[in-house]
Amino acid sequence: METENEFTYFQQVTIFRGLGEDEIQELASAARKKTFRSGEVIFHRDDPGQVMYVIKEGKVKICLISPDGQEISLIVFGKGDYFGEFALLDGLPRSADAIALEKVECYTLQRSDFHKAIMKNPKIAIRVMEVLCERLRKTDQQVEDLIFLDVYGRVAKKLLELSDTHGKKVEGGIRIEVRLTQQELASMVGASRESVNKVLGYFTDKKYISTDKHRITLHRVADLERRIY
Repeated sequence: METENEFTYFQQVTIFRGLGEDEIQELASAARKKTFRSGEVIFHRDDPGQVMYVIKEGKVKICLISPDGQEISLIVFGKGDYFGEFALLDGLPRSADAIALEKVECYTLQRSDFHKAIMKNPKIAIRVMEVLCERLRKTDQQVEDLIFLDVYGRVAKKLLELSDTHGKKVEGGIRIEVRLTQQELASMVGASRESVNKVLGYFTDKKYISTDKHRITLHRVADLERRIY
């Protein structure tokens, strides 16, 4: 029954779309379920990369942490997303840290099983390359934002991005379904916590957003969009 549930879920994951039922069944049989507590480190930068993760429930942030403890968050993944696949392809250590933002349930696939799937269906490799290109473009965009946007613009843009990927329509707006501290948001936009606190206060006064227990709801999306540039 468990394998059947995994088979059904894998059919919905973008990287596996296009695979035949037998191939998905093979992956589902090889997958192992794993749970992480909120705040738990899934892997550290430079750890050996032998496992790919497919998120069933919860949120995971991918980040870089400097030797002095300063953190830069690169992206937040949620249900249906996958991560850790690049290390499986190039055999190199992990390039960043992965940390559970809340309780996370995921499926894990070993390198050997992932390679078998790629050999049987090159579409998976093509999809991985597409994802890699997409993430590289996002990295280029982050660098551009740091150069050309002020903190208000960067925060507005990040809130809009999070609402697109992790937003839920509620009465009066879109609530971001990720619990974010000001420090975590600051690490995402490359600013100090104090600067982000000031920006969030300004957006709240303008009624662009509201906050409740580390969750942010967007009320005036058009105004936030205008504030980017």
